[in-house]
Amino acid sequence: MHGLMQNFPLLVPSLLEHAEQVHGNVEIVSKRLEGDVHRYCFPDLARRARQLANALQRLGVGEGEVVGTIAWNGYRHMELYYAAPGMGAVYHTINPRLSAEQLAYVIAHAEDQVVFVEAMFLPMLEAIADQLVGLKAIVVLCDEDELPASSLPGVLAYESLLAAESDQYQWLELDENRAAGICYTSGTTGNPKGVVYSHRALVLQAMNTVIGLELNSRDVILPIVPMFHVNAWTIPFSAALLGTKLVLPGKDLDGASIHALMESEAVTFSAGVPTVWQMLFDHLEQTGERLTTLKKACIGGSAAARSMLETFRDRYGVEPLHAWGMTETTSMGSAPILTPAVISAGDEAVMDAKMSQGRAVFGARLRVVGEAGEPVPADGASSGHLQIQGWAVAQEYFKRSGRDEWTDDGWFDTGDIATLDAEGYLRLTDRAKDVIKSGGEWISSIDLENAALAHPDVAAAAVIGMRHPKWDERPLLIVVLRSGAVLDRDSVMATLSERVAKWWLPDDIQVVDALPIGATGKVQKNLLREQFADYQLPTASIQPAAEHG
Repeated sequence: MHGLMQNFPLLVPSLLEHAEQVHGNVEIVSKRLEGDVHRYCFPDLARRARQLANALQRLGVGEGEVVGTIAWNGYRHMELYYAAPGMGAVYHTINPRLSAEQLAYVIAHAEDQVVFVEAMFLPMLEAIADQLVGLKAIVVLCDEDELPASSLPGVLAYESLLAAESDQYQWLELDENRAAGICYTSGTTGNPKGVVYSHRALVLQAMNTVIGLELNSRDVILPIVPMFHVNAWTIPFSAALLGTKLVLPGKDLDGASIHALMESEAVTFSAGVPTVWQMLFDHLEQTGERLTTLKKACIGGSAAARSMLETFRDRYGVEPLHAWGMTETTSMGSAPILTPAVISAGDEAVMDAKMSQGRAVFGARLRVVGEAGEPVPADGASSGHLQIQGWAVAQEYFKRSGRDEWTDDGWFDTGDIATLDAEGYLRLTDRAKDVIKSGGEWISSIDLENAALAHPDVAAAAVIGMRHPKWDERPLLIVVLRSGAVLDRDSVMATLSERVAKWWLPDDIQVVDALPIGATGKVQKNLLREQFADYQLPTASIQPAAEHG
């Protein structure tokens, strides 16, 4: 027996249709590359997205073909988010921090037909002009009078392209499992790998974002997490679903610019990676300014230090939210919803729970397994390899026949080392490639880094494993000091001793001017390993006096 409900597929443009009809007076505010602030409402977005759909057809983009974007968070980029999937094409968000070689690779691999690009990134395409043989057009996201001169042939201005088109367009009725978007991973080795998102996955994850981050229509949302990476955690879709005012920051992500935008637009919720939040903290500390409207801040991308969460809560009165997800999981795989038992246990229990990555979102299944694939107890202490499956989890990479990252029974191996507890709270302890194996035991580089960040002189920290004749590996702590500070090894070690086991303590501390940050805001430990390849720990020639424990 079948249900007797009407059949409406879960399609990306249905979110925009809903916003146009129900949330007509809700603003979308964008800080533009031109320096001014642009404002319009969801019906304006819908009208221009329909014009863009007609323009894409006129440019020769067909169903199933791919459209590239190299853009910041802004209203024009958001129009592409809806127009391309709505006319049966696929948007391909390209990270502007890719190398020239990687940029050429992903454009060719995805078979982009048209690339939409911010004016400041046009030179990146000019540098690989000889490899852009398949493009039908390059469109600069600007007005005609702001179109820069270019050595590339036939470059078009976005606003002129739209102005020539009708705002009447009927979104296609598609299979909800059709592709809507592609995002490439930013791996540290080998070529990036494409993850293809379906309409169904994006719509369901937009719902999960609303639920998992406890958003409501009274929020004003500032997504600092970039639209070129993992769909900005589906926030542009969640805003349409919920009817929240959306504030898009453009290119200026420094602490002063983000703070000014938060205050001027009365932002209540924001999301970003730890490096962005640290820049905001530095600005606030230097100026003495406050966060007068922000109520909640989501931290993702990499595990944050407890001190960062406590700074939000104790100094600025902002509720910190820790979440976890990957390119391969569309957005969040776990969300920071607290159980009644945790809340009733008091403030420190709540902060302990917030230091986890939360619990699985609806539609995601998590498990932790040992080296041989055996189940690891969900006791909050036993760690192993984190695996996930669900409706928004990739089943393979674009154009890849190999399935090394997937188990025989269909689980995706995230590459993370983690624990799960009896209530389902997930805690990441390390990346599998970064965990330090010392004397047969694992040392979490993440926990050591977060402990080091509790020291007032430490601005940034990274831990890598160094070869050791007795223990196989021992930790080396690499730090960036705050302005004017001088390394006090004994003081840093004392801070660490209060927070980690004695045998976890690093065998040495090295100071650098800056840590290498990758395209998504994460520390590139592979480059640190190269930098310290010839370094020898001072303990490497010393026989340890005691065993671990």
